[in-house]
Amino acid sequence: MACQRLIPWQPTQADGEPPVGAMACFLAAGSSSEPDCHDQDEVMVILSGSGTLQLAGETADFTTGDLLVLPRNNEHVVSNPTDAPLSWLSVYWPLHEPEREATA
Repeated sequence: MACQRLIPWQPTQADGEPPVGAMACFLAAGSSSEPDCHDQDEVMVILSGSGTLQLAGETADFTTGDLLVLPRNNEHVVSNPTDAPLSWLSVYWPLHEPEREATA
């Protein structure tokens, strides 16, 4: 899987950081992403291709034009079982994961 950060487009901004982050993501035919889990909500807009999303123990199929909502703290894997590339726009918030409290 390859991703290109779109927002924030500069490491620091004079007006402060944006409230969201965004990435363009690309998944080759016949491949899957590594399992991912983060303390940020995420929305995926499927730009091209089709595939499956494994999220919180459930699997859902999707295709071009679909919008997928991934609630925070749920492990997810995106798979592309087709012979065509898959691409999507991922928007997530907050921009940075909240800091976790240290346990003793």
